[in-house]
Amino acid sequence: MSTPPTDPSAPPTFLAGLRAALVLPVIVGALGYFVDIYDLILFSILRVRSLQSLGLSPEEVTKQGAWLLNLQMIGMLLGGVLWGVLGDKRGRVALLFGSIIMYSAANIANGFVQSIEAYEFWRFVAGVGLAGELGGCITLVSEVLPKHVRGYGTTIIATVGVFGAVAAGITAKYFDWRTCYFIGGGLGFALLVLRLGVLESGMFEKIRHGGGSRGDFFSLFTNLGRFRRYACCILIGLPTWFVVGVLVTLSPEFARAIGVQGAVNAGDAVMICYLGITVGDFASGSLSQLMRSRRKVVAIFLLLSAAGIALYFLSGGASARSFYAVIFLIGLGMGYWAVFVTVGAEQFGTNIRATVATTVPNFARGSLPLISGAFFALQEKAGLSFTTSAIVVGAACFVIAFAALAKLEETYDKNLDFVE
Repeated sequence: MSTPPTDPSAPPTFLAGLRAALVLPVIVGALGYFVDIYDLILFSILRVRSLQSLGLSPEEVTKQGAWLLNLQMIGMLLGGVLWGVLGDKRGRVALLFGSIIMYSAANIANGFVQSIEAYEFWRFVAGVGLAGELGGCITLVSEVLPKHVRGYGTTIIATVGVFGAVAAGITAKYFDWRTCYFIGGGLGFALLVLRLGVLESGMFEKIRHGGGSRGDFFSLFTNLGRFRRYACCILIGLPTWFVVGVLVTLSPEFARAIGVQGAVNAGDAVMICYLGITVGDFASGSLSQLMRSRRKVVAIFLLLSAAGIALYFLSGGASARSFYAVIFLIGLGMGYWAVFVTVGAEQFGTNIRATVATTVPNFARGSLPLISGAFFALQEKAGLSFTTSAIVVGAACFVIAFAALAKLEETYDKNLDFVE
């Protein structure tokens, strides 16, 4: 009995898709994003130790720590535009080389700082460099992999990469804060050797020699339909930074306000949340391939996260361990980050794809000051309680994300060989 012929256009099975996606650009991209997240989260973990070592008082540690985080964020916002435009004008590989060299050098320099002024400068430079890694990796992988497996490639990158936050937490437990920065920078420079074998995207090479405008950031704002797509790509990421920047970062304060039994540590909460995000990234990216839909999976994971947040605020009387389990669940729901960045890359043409894929996650991160500002303003101006303010701001983030998702077209299996 003869075996029926296989349909070459049919999507591969789960394991076959993962195997097909394990090509050099994906492996190098995953390791690069791992180092990127390690360095991105490291300051938050080392903030108190490093600033105390520089002689700051407890009050100065809080104030200067917030300022250093803001400088890093400003650097990432500017870097998102810088590297995105470079990726569309000079190539995806040039973006990846420039980005990793800058943030690796900056993190080694962070290990040598002896003054708060030097620390400020190098956190800003590190932020600029860190902004390019994810968008560059996602753009390159989206263009070099067959359309039926590219979701697996971006899933591998996001899953391995987010685990860098967990590695940063573990490293910080065993090494001096300066050594932790040296490790991050050293890993980045070691990765440059692997990057030497990565070739440029064929789609980009075609438009490089074909003329036409490339990397025009302002073109995203000169066409209403294009701007709407761009804004919606950013807005579906709002809940992730509400969760990480408010609920997880301030988890000790929320635990006391809600009535959780036992002490909750912010560092442990961040690590547990990122463990959940790591699992969620793998699950959401894989599910988007199996369901053949990006939009449906984002909706599912938003609902999962919303359910976790409801449990978070209903945890009065629960133990600290149970509260950490809820944080893991929320992180799991926030694991749609893998699909989120893939959607941004798939929505736009090759001539501005790197610009979009690089700025979208950084502008979503840049929403944190607005989110946290609204959270504190509701307490100071409207007189709402600590928990009520968080519920109101969180609900607004989720409503905006669902509305933006409803406006985006499905991009699974979309042919990306086009220009705007």
